[in-house]
Amino acid sequence: MHISERLDRFEDEVFAALNEKRRALEEQGRDVIDLSVGTPDFAPFPHIVEAAARAVANPECWKYALHDAPALLDALVSYYERRFGVAIAPDMAMSVSGTQEGMGAFALAVANEGDTVLVPDPCYPVFRNAALLAGARIEYYPLAAEHGFLPHVADIPDEVADRARYMVVSLPANPVGSVGTPELYRELIDFARAHDILLVHDNAYADIVYDGAQTFSIFQFEGAFDTCVEFLSLSKSFNVTGARISFLVGAPDLVAAVRKLRSQTDFGMFLPVQHAAIAALTGPLDAVEHQRLQYQARRDALCDGLESVGWERPNAHGTMFVWAKLPGARTDSMAFCEELLVRAGVVVTPGASFGPMGEGYVRFALVQPPDRLRDAVRAIEQAGLC
Repeated sequence: MHISERLDRFEDEVFAALNEKRRALEEQGRDVIDLSVGTPDFAPFPHIVEAAARAVANPECWKYALHDAPALLDALVSYYERRFGVAIAPDMAMSVSGTQEGMGAFALAVANEGDTVLVPDPCYPVFRNAALLAGARIEYYPLAAEHGFLPHVADIPDEVADRARYMVVSLPANPVGSVGTPELYRELIDFARAHDILLVHDNAYADIVYDGAQTFSIFQFEGAFDTCVEFLSLSKSFNVTGARISFLVGAPDLVAAVRKLRSQTDFGMFLPVQHAAIAALTGPLDAVEHQRLQYQARRDALCDGLESVGWERPNAHGTMFVWAKLPGARTDSMAFCEELLVRAGVVVTPGASFGPMGEGYVRFALVQPPDRLRDAVRAIEQAGLC
């Protein structure tokens, strides 16, 4: 059997060995605290579930969707105005089955073989893999501690920027947990315009920030509509990760190009999921704020705990993740994750899986309540991993 050489562009799954060891420990009766995968443990809000249930009971909702319902796009338009104070039009948006799928379709629609794509390092792997799927060449720009794990475009060589087709930015940033300022957004837009780069903003964590930080849509800043697109995800704000609800927002011609590409492989979002999305976008947002405060309590429990046992205080200003430097003189993140699992019963994600500059770090997901996170810290301390 012949397998496409395209698969050679992607690395092997880094979690296979960890998952195998985790299952073995659980079969032995060990208590394992899994902080590796960013799936919220909070329930979806009742009004969203009810909207989906009503739609599931309607036989008409089991037909091909073929397109986004006008009510869905109208709901998104209203949400952008309510949440960000940004005016968009229905032809500037489309649904995608999660940002992961959407990023892949976007890359195939706008990038040619051999094009250069700028991605952050460290980054959510799909940013890199979507470009590789399209046959593009990856150029990393660093998210370094000395710049607060934020993009620092002054360090990107002009010759690299000038040949880039598009640049991915994630703010608040997975995995590093940094939050952008208005000055940074303006700097990124000016940089993209100066080098004729399409700026792609992943806005998955706009509702999970801490300590009074503010988040933004890229379109709140002058010039963004000329050079930017944005992915907005409902997964983490509304706890609907399995429903795969995201949107691409941008200039009508770019959205139309991605819609054309996606139509070759998909018949559109399942109509009950569209109804769930409408309920989320048009419903009350007080529960989203309450949930943000719960995430902040989790962040505090974990970061305060790790610092108290000798770890350097992690970077965690936003998202549902904590980005922590390996304790002591350790440098191998995968080896440390294996040791952490075996000795402490705690599962985290090795930083190296997010890019070369992720080596020496691990990512914790805030998917357990504060008491359970404090249990994880105690297990780490008792195992001597400090």
